[in-house]
Amino acid sequence: MKAPEKQLTRKELIALVAMMMTLTALSIDVILPAFDNIRAEFGLAADSPATARLITVFFLGMALPQLAYGPLSDRYGRKPLLYIGISLYIAGAIGSALANSLEIMLVSRFVWGLGAAGPRVITLSVIRDSFEGDRMARIMSFIMAVFIIVPIVAPSIGAGLIAVAPWRSVFWFCVVYAAIVALWSLRLPETLKPEHRIGARPSDIAGAIRTVAKSRQTLGYTIALSLLSGVFLSYLASSERIWDDVFGRGDQFPVIFGAIAIVLGVTLLTNGLIVGRFGMRRVAHTALLSYTVFAAALLTAVILSDGNPGFWLFIVLLSLPLAAQSFLLPNFNTLALAPVGAVAGTASAVVGTVSTAGGALIGSFIDGSFDGTVMPIAIAFLITALAAVAVIRTTEHGKLTLVQEEPLLDPAAAAPPVIE
Repeated sequence: MKAPEKQLTRKELIALVAMMMTLTALSIDVILPAFDNIRAEFGLAADSPATARLITVFFLGMALPQLAYGPLSDRYGRKPLLYIGISLYIAGAIGSALANSLEIMLVSRFVWGLGAAGPRVITLSVIRDSFEGDRMARIMSFIMAVFIIVPIVAPSIGAGLIAVAPWRSVFWFCVVYAAIVALWSLRLPETLKPEHRIGARPSDIAGAIRTVAKSRQTLGYTIALSLLSGVFLSYLASSERIWDDVFGRGDQFPVIFGAIAIVLGVTLLTNGLIVGRFGMRRVAHTALLSYTVFAAALLTAVILSDGNPGFWLFIVLLSLPLAAQSFLLPNFNTLALAPVGAVAGTASAVVGTVSTAGGALIGSFIDGSFDGTVMPIAIAFLITALAAVAVIRTTEHGKLTLVQEEPLLDPAAAAPPVIE
Protein backbone atom coordinates (compact mmCIF):
# COMPACT_ATOMS: atom_id res chain seq x y z
CA MET A 1 0.00 0.00 0.00
CA LYS A 2 1.39 3.39 -0.97
CA ALA A 3 2.07 5.82 1.87
CA PRO A 4 0.02 9.01 1.97
CA GLU A 5 1.59 11.91 0.12
CA LYS A 6 2.80 13.67 3.23
CA GLN A 7 4.24 10.54 4.80
CA LEU A 8 7.66 9.00 4.39
CA THR A 9 8.34 5.37 3.73
CA ARG A 10 10.62 3.72 6.25
CA LYS A 11 13.59 3.77 3.85
CA GLU A 12 13.08 7.42 2.99
CA LEU A 13 12.81 8.37 6.65
CA ILE A 14 16.08 6.57 7.45
CA ALA A 15 17.83 8.19 4.48
CA LEU A 16 16.64 11.65 5.54
CA VAL A 17 17.71 11.34 9.18
CA ALA A 18 21.07 9.96 8.02
CA MET A 19 21.59 13.10 5.94
CA MET A 20 20.54 15.25 8.89
CA MET A 21 23.08 13.49 11.11
CA THR A 22 25.91 13.95 8.58
CA LEU A 23 25.52 17.74 8.57
CA THR A 24 27.89 18.00 11.54
CA ALA A 25 30.63 15.73 10.19
CA LEU A 26 30.45 17.39 6.79
CA SER A 27 30.89 20.83 8.39
CA ILE A 28 34.23 19.73 9.79
CA ASP A 29 35.83 17.35 7.34
CA VAL A 30 34.96 18.86 3.97
CA ILE A 31 36.77 22.14 4.80
CA LEU A 32 40.04 20.52 5.96
CA PRO A 33 41.66 20.56 2.48
CA ALA A 34 41.09 24.33 2.34
CA PHE A 35 43.28 25.12 5.35
CA ASP A 36 46.37 25.89 3.26
CA ASN A 37 44.31 28.23 1.07
CA ILE A 38 42.84 29.94 4.12
CA ARG A 39 46.33 30.54 5.54
CA ALA A 40 47.47 32.04 2.24
CA GLU A 41 44.31 34.15 1.86
CA PHE A 42 44.63 35.74 5.29
CA GLY A 43 48.42 36.13 5.34
CA LEU A 44 49.18 33.41 7.87
CA ALA A 45 52.36 31.36 8.00
CA ALA A 46 52.29 28.12 6.05
CA ASP A 47 52.49 26.12 9.29
CA SER A 48 50.20 28.39 11.34
CA PRO A 49 47.94 26.48 13.75
CA ALA A 50 45.39 29.33 13.68
CA THR A 51 43.17 27.45 11.23
CA ALA A 52 42.57 24.78 13.90
CA ARG A 53 40.38 27.35 15.65
CA LEU A 54 37.88 26.94 12.82
CA ILE A 55 37.18 23.49 14.28
CA THR A 56 37.37 24.56 17.92
CA VAL A 57 34.89 27.45 17.67
CA PHE A 58 32.51 25.23 15.71
CA PHE A 59 32.40 22.75 18.59
CA LEU A 60 32.05 25.59 21.09
CA GLY A 61 29.05 26.85 19.17
CA MET A 62 27.54 23.37 19.07
CA ALA A 63 28.04 22.47 22.74
CA LEU A 64 25.48 24.21 24.96
CA PRO A 65 22.65 25.01 22.47
CA GLN A 66 21.73 21.33 22.48
CA LEU A 67 20.23 21.90 25.93
CA ALA A 68 17.96 24.55 24.41
CA TYR A 69 17.02 22.68 21.23
CA GLY A 70 15.90 19.60 23.16
CA PRO A 71 13.35 21.08 25.61
CA LEU A 72 12.09 23.56 23.03
CA SER A 73 11.49 20.75 20.55
CA ASP A 74 9.53 18.93 23.27
CA ARG A 75 7.35 22.02 23.55
CA TYR A 76 6.99 23.30 19.99
CA GLY A 77 7.72 20.17 17.94
CA ARG A 78 10.71 18.77 16.08
CA LYS A 79 10.29 20.53 12.75
CA PRO A 80 10.32 24.19 13.89
CA LEU A 81 13.55 23.63 15.81
CA LEU A 82 15.03 21.69 12.90
CA TYR A 83 14.38 24.63 10.57
CA ILE A 84 15.83 27.11 13.06
CA GLY A 85 18.96 24.99 13.32
CA ILE A 86 19.38 24.55 9.57
CA SER A 87 18.78 28.29 9.01
CA LEU A 88 21.61 29.17 11.42
CA TYR A 89 23.71 26.44 9.82
CA ILE A 90 23.25 27.95 6.35
CA ALA A 91 23.83 31.49 7.64
CA GLY A 92 27.11 30.43 9.26
CA ALA A 93 28.26 28.60 6.12
CA ILE A 94 27.46 31.62 3.92
CA GLY A 95 29.24 33.92 6.35
CA SER A 96 32.31 31.66 6.22
CA ALA A 97 32.23 31.63 2.43
CA LEU A 98 32.08 35.45 2.23
CA ALA A 99 34.45 36.23 5.14
CA ASN A 100 37.28 38.64 4.30
CA SER A 101 39.22 37.99 7.50
CA LEU A 102 39.93 35.06 9.76
CA GLU A 103 38.10 36.80 12.62
CA ILE A 104 34.88 37.06 10.63
CA MET A 105 35.25 33.46 9.52
CA LEU A 106 35.64 32.37 13.15
CA VAL A 107 32.48 34.21 14.16
CA SER A 108 30.66 32.61 11.23
CA ARG A 109 31.90 29.18 12.23
CA PHE A 110 30.55 29.77 15.75
CA VAL A 111 27.12 30.58 14.27
CA TRP A 112 27.49 27.52 12.07
CA GLY A 113 28.01 25.42 15.20
CA LEU A 114 24.95 26.95 16.86
CA GLY A 115 22.94 25.76 13.89
CA ALA A 116 24.53 22.31 13.65
CA ALA A 117 23.43 21.55 17.21
CA GLY A 118 19.80 21.61 16.04
CA PRO A 119 19.84 18.77 13.47
CA ARG A 120 22.02 16.70 15.81
CA VAL A 121 19.44 16.81 18.61
CA ILE A 122 16.39 16.62 16.37
CA THR A 123 17.73 13.59 14.50
CA LEU A 124 17.97 11.56 17.71
CA SER A 125 14.56 12.84 18.81
CA VAL A 126 12.91 11.82 15.54
CA ILE A 127 14.47 8.36 15.77
CA ARG A 128 13.23 7.97 19.36
CA ASP A 129 9.76 9.24 18.41
CA SER A 130 9.52 6.82 15.51
CA PHE A 131 11.15 3.63 16.73
CA GLU A 132 11.52 1.61 19.91
CA GLY A 133 13.73 -1.08 21.37
CA ASP A 134 15.74 -3.32 19.06
CA ARG A 135 14.40 -1.62 15.96
CA MET A 136 15.65 1.73 17.25
CA ALA A 137 19.08 0.18 17.88
CA ARG A 138 19.18 -1.15 14.31
CA ILE A 139 18.30 2.24 12.86
CA MET A 140 20.82 3.96 15.15
CA SER A 141 23.52 1.57 13.94
CA PHE A 142 22.86 2.45 10.31
CA ILE A 143 22.83 6.19 11.06
CA MET A 144 26.13 5.96 12.94
CA ALA A 145 27.67 3.87 10.14
CA VAL A 146 26.88 6.70 7.73
CA PHE A 147 28.27 9.16 10.29
CA ILE A 148 31.54 7.18 10.41
CA ILE A 149 31.84 6.94 6.62
CA VAL A 150 31.36 10.68 5.99
CA PRO A 151 34.75 11.69 7.50
CA ILE A 152 36.40 9.23 5.10
CA VAL A 153 34.91 10.70 1.92
CA ALA A 154 34.38 14.36 2.94
CA PRO A 155 38.06 15.44 2.67
CA SER A 156 38.18 13.93 -0.82
CA ILE A 157 35.06 15.89 -1.75
CA GLY A 158 36.70 19.07 -0.44
CA ALA A 159 39.93 18.39 -2.32
CA GLY A 160 37.99 17.67 -5.49
CA LEU A 161 36.05 20.92 -5.21
CA ILE A 162 39.26 22.93 -4.69
CA ALA A 163 40.81 21.23 -7.73
CA VAL A 164 38.07 22.49 -10.05
CA ALA A 165 36.71 25.60 -8.28
CA PRO A 166 37.82 28.38 -5.87
CA TRP A 167 38.61 27.16 -2.36
CA ARG A 168 35.55 28.90 -0.93
CA SER A 169 33.44 26.35 -2.83
CA VAL A 170 33.82 23.96 0.13
CA PHE A 171 31.66 26.32 2.18
CA TRP A 172 29.11 26.75 -0.60
CA PHE A 173 28.91 22.96 -0.89
CA CYS A 174 27.75 22.82 2.75
CA VAL A 175 25.17 25.54 2.02
CA VAL A 176 23.72 23.55 -0.87
CA TYR A 177 23.78 20.29 1.10
CA ALA A 178 21.94 21.86 4.05
CA ALA A 179 19.39 23.45 1.71
CA ILE A 180 18.69 20.04 0.16
CA VAL A 181 18.15 18.55 3.62
CA ALA A 182 15.83 21.43 4.53
CA LEU A 183 13.73 21.00 1.40
CA TRP A 184 13.57 17.23 1.80
CA SER A 185 12.54 17.57 5.44
CA LEU A 186 9.36 19.33 4.31
CA ARG A 187 8.07 15.80 3.70
CA LEU A 188 8.82 14.83 7.29
CA PRO A 189 5.64 14.77 9.41
CA GLU A 190 5.81 16.11 12.94
CA THR A 191 6.90 13.09 15.00
CA LEU A 192 6.24 14.58 18.46
CA LYS A 193 2.95 13.22 19.74
CA PRO A 194 0.55 15.89 21.08
CA GLU A 195 0.31 14.15 24.46
CA HIS A 196 4.10 14.38 24.84
CA ARG A 197 4.32 18.16 24.42
CA ILE A 198 5.57 19.87 27.55
CA GLY A 199 4.52 23.30 28.79
CA ALA A 200 6.34 26.52 27.93
CA ARG A 201 6.99 27.57 31.54
CA PRO A 202 10.55 27.23 32.91
CA SER A 203 9.17 24.85 35.53
CA ASP A 204 7.85 22.57 32.77
CA ILE A 205 11.24 22.49 31.05
CA ALA A 206 12.96 21.93 34.40
CA GLY A 207 10.54 19.09 35.04
CA ALA A 208 11.48 17.45 31.73
CA ILE A 209 15.16 17.69 32.63
CA ARG A 210 14.42 16.18 36.06
CA THR A 211 12.60 13.31 34.37
CA VAL A 212 15.75 12.54 32.39
CA ALA A 213 18.05 12.97 35.39
CA LYS A 214 15.94 10.66 37.58
CA SER A 215 16.12 7.77 35.12
CA ARG A 216 18.71 5.35 36.48
CA GLN A 217 19.05 3.70 33.07
CA THR A 218 19.47 7.00 31.20
CA LEU A 219 22.03 8.31 33.67
CA GLY A 220 24.06 5.10 33.77
CA TYR A 221 24.28 4.57 30.04
CA THR A 222 25.05 8.26 29.45
CA ILE A 223 28.02 8.07 31.84
CA ALA A 224 29.23 4.91 30.10
CA LEU A 225 28.82 6.66 26.74
CA SER A 226 31.00 9.51 28.00
CA LEU A 227 33.75 7.08 28.98
CA LEU A 228 33.65 5.24 25.66
CA SER A 229 33.42 8.48 23.68
CA GLY A 230 36.42 9.88 25.56
CA VAL A 231 38.84 7.17 24.51
CA PHE A 232 37.39 7.13 20.97
CA LEU A 233 37.84 10.89 20.59
CA SER A 234 41.38 10.55 21.92
CA TYR A 235 42.08 7.92 19.26
CA LEU A 236 40.75 10.26 16.57
CA ALA A 237 42.79 13.21 17.84
CA SER A 238 46.06 11.35 18.36
CA SER A 239 45.93 8.81 15.51
CA GLU A 240 48.05 10.94 13.16
CA ARG A 241 50.78 11.31 15.79
CA ILE A 242 50.64 7.59 16.60
CA TRP A 243 51.09 6.46 13.01
CA ASP A 244 53.79 9.09 12.36
CA ASP A 245 55.76 9.45 15.60
CA VAL A 246 55.52 5.87 16.86
CA PHE A 247 55.48 3.83 13.66
CA GLY A 248 56.95 6.26 11.10
CA ARG A 249 54.01 5.83 8.72
CA GLY A 250 52.69 9.39 8.61
CA ASP A 251 52.50 9.31 4.82
CA GLN A 252 50.15 6.32 5.06
CA PHE A 253 47.87 7.95 7.62
CA PRO A 254 44.85 8.51 5.31
CA VAL A 255 44.93 4.88 4.18
CA ILE A 256 45.34 3.49 7.71
CA PHE A 257 42.67 5.78 9.15
CA GLY A 258 40.29 5.00 6.31
CA ALA A 259 40.80 1.24 6.61
CA ILE A 260 39.99 1.27 10.33
CA ALA A 261 36.98 3.51 9.69
CA ILE A 262 35.68 0.99 7.15
CA VAL A 263 35.98 -1.74 9.79
CA LEU A 264 33.93 0.42 12.16
CA GLY A 265 31.31 1.05 9.50
CA VAL A 266 30.98 -2.67 8.75
CA THR A 267 30.63 -3.60 12.43
CA LEU A 268 28.02 -0.88 12.92
CA LEU A 269 25.97 -2.35 10.09
CA THR A 270 26.48 -5.83 11.59
CA ASN A 271 25.08 -4.58 14.89
CA GLY A 272 21.99 -3.43 13.05
CA LEU A 273 21.51 -6.94 11.71
CA ILE A 274 21.96 -8.91 14.94
CA VAL A 275 20.20 -6.87 17.64
CA GLY A 276 16.82 -8.00 16.37
CA ARG A 277 17.85 -11.63 16.80
CA PHE A 278 19.77 -11.57 20.07
CA GLY A 279 18.36 -8.51 21.82
CA MET A 280 19.87 -5.09 22.42
CA ARG A 281 21.01 -5.60 26.01
CA ARG A 282 22.54 -8.97 25.29
CA VAL A 283 24.52 -7.61 22.33
CA ALA A 284 25.59 -4.49 24.23
CA HIS A 285 26.67 -6.28 27.40
CA THR A 286 28.49 -9.05 25.52
CA ALA A 287 30.29 -6.38 23.46
CA LEU A 288 31.23 -4.53 26.66
CA LEU A 289 32.91 -7.61 28.15
CA SER A 290 34.59 -8.35 24.81
CA TYR A 291 35.79 -4.75 24.66
CA THR A 292 37.37 -5.19 28.11
CA VAL A 293 39.13 -8.40 27.09
CA PHE A 294 40.40 -6.80 23.87
CA ALA A 295 41.63 -3.74 25.77
CA ALA A 296 43.49 -5.98 28.22
CA ALA A 297 45.12 -7.85 25.34
CA LEU A 298 46.16 -4.56 23.73
CA LEU A 299 47.72 -3.25 26.94
CA THR A 300 49.50 -6.55 27.59
CA ALA A 301 51.11 -6.47 24.15
CA VAL A 302 52.12 -2.84 24.61
CA ILE A 303 53.66 -3.49 28.05
CA LEU A 304 55.63 -6.49 26.77
CA SER A 305 57.04 -4.36 23.94
CA ASP A 306 57.92 -1.35 26.12
CA GLY A 307 55.25 0.82 24.50
CA ASN A 308 56.12 0.12 20.87
CA PRO A 309 54.69 -3.13 19.48
CA GLY A 310 55.04 -3.96 15.82
CA PHE A 311 52.80 -2.02 13.44
CA TRP A 312 50.72 -4.97 12.26
CA LEU A 313 50.23 -6.40 15.74
CA PHE A 314 49.16 -3.02 17.07
CA ILE A 315 46.74 -2.27 14.26
CA VAL A 316 45.03 -5.67 14.72
CA LEU A 317 44.81 -5.32 18.50
CA LEU A 318 43.62 -1.70 18.18
CA SER A 319 40.91 -2.62 15.68
CA LEU A 320 39.36 -5.16 18.07
CA PRO A 321 38.25 -2.76 20.86
CA LEU A 322 37.32 -0.16 18.26
CA ALA A 323 35.13 -2.73 16.51
CA ALA A 324 33.56 -3.64 19.87
CA GLN A 325 32.73 0.04 20.35
CA SER A 326 30.66 -0.13 17.17
CA PHE A 327 28.36 -2.51 19.04
CA LEU A 328 28.41 -0.35 22.17
CA LEU A 329 27.81 3.22 21.04
CA PRO A 330 24.49 2.80 19.15
CA ASN A 331 23.07 0.36 21.70
CA PHE A 332 24.11 2.42 24.72
CA ASN A 333 22.61 5.50 23.04
CA THR A 334 19.37 3.62 22.48
CA LEU A 335 19.28 2.24 26.03
CA ALA A 336 19.89 5.73 27.42
CA LEU A 337 16.93 7.17 25.49
CA ALA A 338 14.56 4.20 25.81
CA PRO A 339 12.95 5.01 29.21
CA VAL A 340 12.34 8.71 28.50
CA GLY A 341 10.46 8.69 25.22
CA ALA A 342 7.89 11.17 26.54
CA VAL A 343 10.62 13.86 26.67
CA ALA A 344 12.75 12.55 23.79
CA GLY A 345 13.97 15.98 22.73
CA THR A 346 15.19 16.91 26.20
CA ALA A 347 16.67 13.44 26.67
CA SER A 348 18.51 13.58 23.34
CA ALA A 349 19.93 16.97 24.28
CA VAL A 350 21.07 15.89 27.74
CA VAL A 351 22.56 12.60 26.55
CA GLY A 352 24.26 14.31 23.60
CA THR A 353 25.63 17.21 25.63
CA VAL A 354 26.87 15.15 28.57
CA SER A 355 28.44 12.38 26.48
CA THR A 356 30.04 14.85 24.05
CA ALA A 357 31.35 17.25 26.69
CA GLY A 358 32.38 14.45 29.05
CA GLY A 359 34.02 12.56 26.22
CA ALA A 360 35.88 15.68 25.09
CA LEU A 361 37.24 16.27 28.62
CA ILE A 362 38.33 12.65 29.02
CA GLY A 363 39.78 12.61 25.50
CA SER A 364 41.78 15.81 26.05
CA PHE A 365 43.25 14.35 29.26
CA ILE A 366 44.32 11.21 27.40
CA ASP A 367 45.76 13.29 24.53
CA GLY A 368 47.84 15.29 26.99
CA SER A 369 49.50 12.12 28.26
CA PHE A 370 50.94 11.15 24.85
CA ASP A 371 54.64 10.34 25.37
CA GLY A 372 55.78 9.12 21.99
CA THR A 373 54.53 5.58 22.62
CA VAL A 374 51.12 3.90 22.47
CA MET A 375 51.20 3.13 26.20
CA PRO A 376 48.84 6.01 27.25
CA ILE A 377 46.12 5.14 24.73
CA ALA A 378 46.37 1.42 25.59
CA ILE A 379 46.02 2.19 29.31
CA ALA A 380 43.09 4.48 28.55
CA PHE A 381 41.25 1.73 26.65
CA LEU A 382 41.44 -0.66 29.61
CA ILE A 383 40.65 1.93 32.30
CA THR A 384 37.57 3.22 30.45
CA ALA A 385 36.48 -0.36 29.77
CA LEU A 386 36.67 -1.33 33.45
CA ALA A 387 34.96 1.90 34.49
CA ALA A 388 32.16 1.33 31.95
CA VAL A 389 31.65 -2.24 33.23
CA ALA A 390 31.37 -0.92 36.79
CA VAL A 391 28.88 1.77 35.75
CA ILE A 392 26.68 -0.62 33.75
CA ARG A 393 26.72 -3.28 36.48
CA THR A 394 25.59 -0.63 38.95
CA THR A 395 22.93 0.62 36.53
CA GLU A 396 21.63 -2.92 35.93
CA HIS A 397 21.57 -3.75 39.67
CA GLY A 398 24.70 -5.89 39.58
CA LYS A 399 24.15 -8.09 36.54
CA LEU A 400 24.86 -8.09 32.83
CA THR A 401 22.54 -9.67 30.28
CA LEU A 402 24.55 -12.35 28.46
CA VAL A 403 21.62 -14.65 27.68
CA GLN A 404 18.21 -13.76 26.32
CA GLU A 405 16.00 -12.95 29.30
CA GLU A 406 13.10 -11.17 27.67
CA PRO A 407 11.15 -11.69 24.45
CA LEU A 408 12.41 -9.75 21.48
CA LEU A 409 10.39 -6.77 20.43
CA ASP A 410 7.93 -7.57 17.69
CA PRO A 411 9.13 -5.37 14.80
CA ALA A 412 5.55 -4.51 13.89
CA ALA A 413 4.91 -3.23 17.40
CA ALA A 414 7.54 -0.54 17.02
CA ALA A 415 6.42 0.67 13.63
CA PRO A 416 5.94 4.45 13.92
CA PRO A 417 2.91 6.27 12.63
CA VAL A 418 5.05 8.27 10.17
CA ILE A 419 5.99 5.32 7.99
CA GLU A 420 4.03 2.71 6.16
